[in-house]
Amino acid sequence: MSRRLRLLLLAAGLVAVVVVAGLVLLPRLAGNGGVNIPIGAAGPVELDLPPGFEASIVARDLGRPRFMAYDEQGVLFVADMSGGRVLALPDRDGDGQADETVVVAEGMDNPSSLSFYEGWLYVGETTQVVRLRPGDDLRAVESQVVVPGLPPGGAHVTRTVLVDGEGRLYVSVGSSCNVCQEEDERRAAISVYGADGSSGRVLARGLRNAVGLAINARSGELWATNNGRDWLGDDEPPETVYVVTDGMDAGWPRCHAGRIVDPDFGGEGACQGVATPAVEMQAHAAPLGLAFYDGDQFPAEYRGDLFVALHGSWNRSEPVGYKVVRIPLDETSSEDGRPAGQVLDFATGWLLDDGDTVPGRPAGVVVSPDGSLLVSDDKAGLIYRIRYRP
Repeated sequence: MSRRLRLLLLAAGLVAVVVVAGLVLLPRLAGNGGVNIPIGAAGPVELDLPPGFEASIVARDLGRPRFMAYDEQGVLFVADMSGGRVLALPDRDGDGQADETVVVAEGMDNPSSLSFYEGWLYVGETTQVVRLRPGDDLRAVESQVVVPGLPPGGAHVTRTVLVDGEGRLYVSVGSSCNVCQEEDERRAAISVYGADGSSGRVLARGLRNAVGLAINARSGELWATNNGRDWLGDDEPPETVYVVTDGMDAGWPRCHAGRIVDPDFGGEGACQGVATPAVEMQAHAAPLGLAFYDGDQFPAEYRGDLFVALHGSWNRSEPVGYKVVRIPLDETSSEDGRPAGQVLDFATGWLLDDGDTVPGRPAGVVVSPDGSLLVSDDKAGLIYRIRYRP
């Protein structure tokens, strides 16, 4: 046997060992603590929607599209996290499909979130917040770093930005770990700055990974999704949505969802004084983007309700999430409204009937100028448009 043939056989044997080891080390484990990362080739899915609703595709081949925003002219922008780009998707003929994909800016560090204010497009990168000035051709003609030196790396690398109508710039930074004591107070927290990045301070803390931020237009309040810790079983702690208040402490790492004492970092009185979430959802479902429905295309009962994209679990024995849910808000008991009733499925279909195959993962949601709901899919690399046509 030649030396070349012996080397080829040895290499093949090593590959076989790795494959077998993979099969041994990554089975589907029953019960809590199991790891079951759903599989499946990326691609569009046929969404299951309430009666009268239909879905179409706005744009494809977008890399890893996360959060979206519209400018004052009604042009859709999206952050392509894996490509390090911000993209513009003009729809000049109004047919609900992008006419082209324009690269607004590139060479960015995990851009994941966008927000417009006074003509500037704010972009959350891992270590900084920049703002871009799109030109007539939608490409950036000016760029400024407004918040430099954000904590780098860690378990959560996305940074969510949102500028409200008063020019307050909110920046969310997730924890560096699953559960630990952070040294940098900006981690597991939401900070607030001036629109130019000045006067920064921590607004709310104890939020392990507040990926989604949105303003409730009825009340002016800041709402945030929050991803709970892992490895406490299949069903604890719940995923949450908070109404964020100045000085709020959501409890992480010592307390979760306002009531669950952490076995590693908690103790007597760990949940005392901790904020109570406005919404609880299935553990490990991974809520990301959220949007209040302020359009007039959907039926009247949808007005003001909250939509949340559930990105889906990665370490639960039975996968959950992979859908967009609707949270009805009570508009009769108070002026600002609070969740009324249960969390309702709105768009499903990303988790196939076999319970393992996942062709896509919803990430961001935004209401379009015509009242449709847009959903980004950062696995399939596309954006869906959901509209009501009874």
